[in-house]
Amino acid sequence: MIEALFQNLEHRDVLSGAERAILRETLSKERSFGKGDDIVAEGARPTVSTLLCEGFAARYKITEGGSRQITALHVAGDFVDLHAFLMKTMDHGIVALSPCRVLLAEHGDLKSLTENSPHLTRLMWLDTLIHGAIHRSWIVAMGRRSKASHLAHIMCELYVRLQITGRVDGLSFHLPLSQAEMADVMGLSLVHMNRVIQAMRRENLVTWINQMITILDWDRLCSLAEFDRTYLNLWIEPR
Repeated sequence: MIEALFQNLEHRDVLSGAERAILRETLSKERSFGKGDDIVAEGARPTVSTLLCEGFAARYKITEGGSRQITALHVAGDFVDLHAFLMKTMDHGIVALSPCRVLLAEHGDLKSLTENSPHLTRLMWLDTLIHGAIHRSWIVAMGRRSKASHLAHIMCELYVRLQITGRVDGLSFHLPLSQAEMADVMGLSLVHMNRVIQAMRRENLVTWINQMITILDWDRLCSLAEFDRTYLNLWIEPR
């Protein structure tokens, strides 16, 4: 299960055998969640941090009016709450968007890792920085791009992130989100969300059938999205 994390990290730097062993020992507890389950609840004070190994999860906030805004999507290989190790109290929730399998790292073990393994500590720091960069990219897309460009950007990003861990088939990938859930990602009504998807289909950019997205023209989709993968930091160099 931990292989997705190794693949994620090794697209940025080189892991030694000893470092792999430390991560295996640190992330030794397994748990499963069903679709719709909270992996971490808002206001909780978790004593573990969670690595997503299979499935899709999302960060979300609920407004006082009861509407939900999804602020991040997580895929296999992502730590969904590594920041809780230091921030302690969760200011948002993390929900499983599909059946999920996770590995848990006790915060005491993470503390030992940071004290004894400086290179792994830097890689864990890099992980949180990349998710910060993803968040900034989402803010720009939501605030300054057309809705079609915004959706195209999400599709391009997800494709690249899933490709890292071998979870794509050619230019196709599984996305177990309903249109209503994608509307929560983009801050749209369901009707508006459907219109955006239909417009992209008419332009022969993508197909979206039975939770499978197929990109029909990668270059045009990237152009519409103004997608530049630099923020994903996908090059191997010493950290």
